[in-house]
Amino acid sequence: MIRRMTEYMEWRKTHRLHFIRASDAMSRYGRRMSRPDFNLLITLDVLLAEGSVARAARRLRLSPSAMSRALARLRETTGDPLLVRAGRGLVPTPRALELREQVSQLVQDGEAVLRPAKKLNLKQLVRTFTLRTSEGFVENFGPGLIACVGEQAPAVRLRFMQKPDKDSAPLREGTVDLETGVIGQTTAPELRVQALFRDRFIGVVRMGHPLAKGQITTSSYVGGRHISVSRRGVDKGPVDEEGPIDEALKALGLERRIVTIVGGFSTALALSRGTDLIASVPERHTGKLRAGMHSFPLPVTTPEFTVSLLWHPRLDSDAAHRWLRGCVRDCLKIDLGGDSREHALGYEEID
Repeated sequence: MIRRMTEYMEWRKTHRLHFIRASDAMSRYGRRMSRPDFNLLITLDVLLAEGSVARAARRLRLSPSAMSRALARLRETTGDPLLVRAGRGLVPTPRALELREQVSQLVQDGEAVLRPAKKLNLKQLVRTFTLRTSEGFVENFGPGLIACVGEQAPAVRLRFMQKPDKDSAPLREGTVDLETGVIGQTTAPELRVQALFRDRFIGVVRMGHPLAKGQITTSSYVGGRHISVSRRGVDKGPVDEEGPIDEALKALGLERRIVTIVGGFSTALALSRGTDLIASVPERHTGKLRAGMHSFPLPVTTPEFTVSLLWHPRLDSDAAHRWLRGCVRDCLKIDLGGDSREHALGYEEID
C-alpha cells in the first residue's frame, strides 16, 4: 500500500512538472506572437543615441526606473541585451549597432507620417480630379473652370464624367472626386454637400418661333411640340428631369405634347435651336448654351431647386480638394451668402 502511494506521488510530481514547463513555453510563445509595442521604437532610438539610461530618461522626461523597465522590455522583445555594462557606462551590442540606423529612420518616418500636411503648393501640384456632372454643366461652366484651374495649378488635370443617375457609389468608391447635382432620396447620407445656387425651369425656343412673339400663356405653351429631358429615356416617370412642370400642368388639367425624349439639357437646346420644338431647361445651368435663342418664364409655377457640390467625407481635409471646391464656387461666380444652407446630409462652412 505504501509502495503504491509512493509511486502515485512520483507520477503526479513528474506530470505536474511537465505541465508547468509546457505552460511556461506557451506563455513565452504567446509573448512572441503578440503585437509589439511600437512606442518602444522611440525608447530604443533614444537609448542607442544616448548610450545611457539616465540621459535617455531625462530626454524622454521619464524616471530612471521607468527607463530601466523599458530597457528590460526591449531586451525581452528583441532577445538581445542591447546595452551592456562596461566600467561605469553602457556599450551597445553588435545587434544594437545593427539596429541603430534602421530604428532612427523608422522613428523619423513615423514622425513624418503624423506631422501635419505641408502647405499646398499649387504650382507644383500634379493631380487629376474626376468630376461627375449633368449634361450641360461642362458646356456652360467648363471653360471658365478649366481656365481658373490652369492659371493657379498648371499641372492639374480635370476629368469630366457624365452623370447618368444619382447613384452615390462612385463617390463612395473614390472613382469620382466631386459631383454636382440636386440632392435626391437616393443620395448617400454620409456625403458632404455645399449649396452652389438656386435654379428654376424656363422655356426656350429658336429665334423667330411663334412663342418668341408676345406673351406666353398656358394654352400657347401646351399647344406647342415639346422636348422631354430624361437621363434614362423614360417618358414622364419618376426619373423625368421635368417632373415639376408636368405636375403643375396636371393640376390645371393640362398636358404637354412630347414628341421626342433626350438624355440632357444641352441636347434639348441643340434640337430646339434647329426646329420648332420647345425645350424646358434650368435657367442658370444653361445660361451660355441659350445664347442666340429666345427664353421665357414658364406660364405655370414650379418650385426652385438647389444645385450643390457633393463629395465623400474622406476628402474633407484634403487641401487640394478644398482648393478645387473653392475654384468651382469662384468660377461659377455665385454669391453663396443667400444660397448656402445647412443640409441634413452635411455642410461645409465657407471660409
